[in-house]
Amino acid sequence: MNPLEYLEVELPFIEQLKSYGYMHMEGPRLEQDRSSRASIVLEKRFADIIRKFNPWMDEHNVEKVVKQFVSPQVEGVWHANKLIFDWLFGQGISVLQDVGTGKKNQTVKLFDFDQVEENEFLVVNQLSIENAAGTIRPDILLYINGLPLVLIECKSPKLQVDKQLPEGVRQFERYMDTNGKLFWYNQILIVTSRDRARVGTVFGKAQHYGLWKDPYPLTLEDVGTTRSQDVLVAGMLRKEAILDLMRNFIVFDGKVKKLARYQQYRAVNKAIERIINESKPVLRGGVVWHTQGSGKSLTMVYLAMKLRRQTKLENPMIVIVTDRQDLDEQITTTFSQSGFPNPTQASSVADLKQQLAKGSGSTVMTLIQKFQGDDEKAFPIISVSENIIVMTDESHRSQYKGLALNMRKAMPNATFIGFTGTPIDKEKRSTTGKFGSYIDKYTIEQAVEDGATVAIYYESRLPNLHVKGDSLDELFARSFHEYDEDAREKIKQKYVNDQLLLTAPERMREIALDIVRHFESKILINGYKAQVVAVSRYAAVQYKKLIDEYAAGQFETAVIFSAGQNDSEEMRVHHVSKEEEKLLIARFKKPLAEDKLAMLIVCDKLLTGFDAPIEQAMYLDKPLREHNLLQAIARTNRKYDANKSYGLIVDYFGVSRFLDQALEIFSANDIQGALKSVDDELPRLEQRHRTAMRYFDGLKATQLEESILRLIDEDIRADFDVSYKRFAESMDKVLPSPKAEKFVGDLKRLGAIRQLAKSRFSIDDGMDISDCGEKVRQLVHNYLHSEGIDARDPVSILDVSFKEEIEKNTKPETKAAQMEHAINKEISVRIDEDKVFYTSLKQKVEELLERYKERQMTIFELLEKLEEMREELVGKVNGQTKSGLSYMQEPYYNKLQEVYEDRAEYELKEVAVKVQQFIEETVTPISDWASKTDFKRKLTADLKIKLLKEKMSMGDASMLTGYFVALAENQYGKK
Repeated sequence: MNPLEYLEVELPFIEQLKSYGYMHMEGPRLEQDRSSRASIVLEKRFADIIRKFNPWMDEHNVEKVVKQFVSPQVEGVWHANKLIFDWLFGQGISVLQDVGTGKKNQTVKLFDFDQVEENEFLVVNQLSIENAAGTIRPDILLYINGLPLVLIECKSPKLQVDKQLPEGVRQFERYMDTNGKLFWYNQILIVTSRDRARVGTVFGKAQHYGLWKDPYPLTLEDVGTTRSQDVLVAGMLRKEAILDLMRNFIVFDGKVKKLARYQQYRAVNKAIERIINESKPVLRGGVVWHTQGSGKSLTMVYLAMKLRRQTKLENPMIVIVTDRQDLDEQITTTFSQSGFPNPTQASSVADLKQQLAKGSGSTVMTLIQKFQGDDEKAFPIISVSENIIVMTDESHRSQYKGLALNMRKAMPNATFIGFTGTPIDKEKRSTTGKFGSYIDKYTIEQAVEDGATVAIYYESRLPNLHVKGDSLDELFARSFHEYDEDAREKIKQKYVNDQLLLTAPERMREIALDIVRHFESKILINGYKAQVVAVSRYAAVQYKKLIDEYAAGQFETAVIFSAGQNDSEEMRVHHVSKEEEKLLIARFKKPLAEDKLAMLIVCDKLLTGFDAPIEQAMYLDKPLREHNLLQAIARTNRKYDANKSYGLIVDYFGVSRFLDQALEIFSANDIQGALKSVDDELPRLEQRHRTAMRYFDGLKATQLEESILRLIDEDIRADFDVSYKRFAESMDKVLPSPKAEKFVGDLKRLGAIRQLAKSRFSIDDGMDISDCGEKVRQLVHNYLHSEGIDARDPVSILDVSFKEEIEKNTKPETKAAQMEHAINKEISVRIDEDKVFYTSLKQKVEELLERYKERQMTIFELLEKLEEMREELVGKVNGQTKSGLSYMQEPYYNKLQEVYEDRAEYELKEVAVKVQQFIEETVTPISDWASKTDFKRKLTADLKIKLLKEKMSMGDASMLTGYFVALAENQYGKK
């Protein structure tokens, strides 16, 4: 156990939970509650809880339920996790029992959600869980009612910052490889180093783990600190919070298990509180303003789930309203895939009226257009119930007209909650004026800061082709000079608009070529996709023709727009059915390696409610204003993979000037950070460039070997690695702009130094450049090739070419560094083969380095000694032994000699030979012996008896037995 990790991370975590009423126990104290060390469920505690909450149950049924949880009949971790979640927080489980009215299925209560103190909350560390594949010892497990529902991995605060989260997630993956059963029950996974803490779910990738920055309903003042771990524990793991989260804020959305983000949890609970506590429907509603891409649809699901469980609301009717068909289908799909029971989609005006008349317990999804009234009759009152909750998505758009009036007439006492990412703040069209005050806010800047979305950058291209107001005026002044001013204005209004200039053939050709060049060099190269937004359907078709011509088969494009009845043959070619459109969208969302459809060309469709995380760029050649502008650009802000750090709007029209106008109708905070110019990155690029270069101050660009030596210390190397990645990230945003050109040389040089350091210091990962973007990777590789620099993967010390590799260095210091790192690398790989020998060799290397640092030996003497160490290591690997015993027997002898320094060599050799031969004869007839628990148990017992007969104490015999069985697994248990 890392002492820093324990004292600064694990212990404070446990102490905070104890302050919230958790009971703390170390793993060894729980043996009595487990049937064996392989048990994951605390069967005895779980059974006691079942008896406590279900006093009517007979003992047979108690045992039956425990067995059902311990050994569910499922295949694979995913299906087990989903099934057990459903038993715990979904449909539940039942048993057949007579409680006085004959044998019937009775629901089993597993938690008390109303009186949380009645449940048992246990925080456990140092718990060993064994199976045939090995033993795991998770840092912290939270047991609630005997079930391990939360798993916490603690990382040292000293670990490189950008490695803490990925390493924690990799540890979860290692646990799953060794003992997947632990994850059958898991609901929440947490990785923490105290200053950094993130939360995810089973099978989640590191980039999908989220922050928990708000301890709602507590405040940061209540918690007393802003440290990430302390805020997360306060916000998520207090008794009432953790049960609420697991019951109401987890959904299985397709093949992904999703846990609410802090802003979703906060918004839902604020809305519930307002709905329950306010007496008048008009005061119960309000606006949830969560920026585009932050998960509004799921927030609606969570709210609907929790509303259903509020006894005070007596199973309300829930109505979900949107204003576009694609949004209606998207939200209906989200509700259905998330396991929400029986949402029904209104198919017509008449069907909607029937659905709304059903009353309590129903969930109705509808377009607001279905509140269309009869020309002669007013829209009827359908229900006067106060037990109706109406949620409207994108509520800024459609809630200020006659249809909205009809909706409110139909349900005059309903509660209306508006969900929006772009709230309008105009006198005549105010979102809050229509729905009530804000329930919760989550702005663009907050989402980017949290990593819920990526920042959106803006790049103005071909400004000479931008359409400005005076462009049309000048065109008319020249083209219609023979007409008077009034006549010119009438012609202009009737026949001509922006499309006249936007679809000029020369202009479109120039823009199409620029799009292809830009897309291939900046977006496609990194594996991302894009949309082109044209001013009209005609323009979209023309752009497709031109882009396909210039792309020359490098990628595929597709046009998606609504068909027109009077379309020409040229336009009709691009008409697609609803099913064909869905297929194109599905193809677009796939990774580039799987599908070359990389660009969708649109004019109105897919600018709202369209979620494709792989999309990084939008090429905009259309005037967009107000919420349409913010909705459209947000298509690029979804997170995709670890490398997608920004979305990009490439502007050929000049829409950025409309942002100032948007400030007048939207709340200013929502606009803030909506678009950042690529030029805004330049100051940060310059600062990051200086930070990365300072590691090599005083060195010339040609002094590669001296530069590599600056990275010999692991901590310095790790710091440089972070600095370089940040420099590369900024370069990725600015390239291929000429403004980045002056930094390209240093980017190449530093990339080469990184690659060479990886090779010289035997680093398998951590300093790769694949995570710096394909543009950067190609620049560095081309530079290495052009300079004739060989930066191949590290050469093993056992390789026949290792000496030749060492001699490529001109400086003895570099030779020594490469030799030392290669020796230590080989030791780390082989240490389980003979821990005593390899640990001793590692200590000798450390002593040599210390003597060199203290100037007790020269660099040439160090090189000579390291070469001796290398030869000793190579000899060992090739089967040479010092003891005269066989290669397989010597590790047993080395351990015995370490423990019994005062016993004769020949005695210890005899014991080593006996032990090794006994193990070999016992295990070799059974190929999979290492996976057979009973067999290993007998082997351990027999070996211990053998050692006791050799006049060893019980303590020594037990310790050596464990060591020798582990050694045997290494020698004979590997497949």
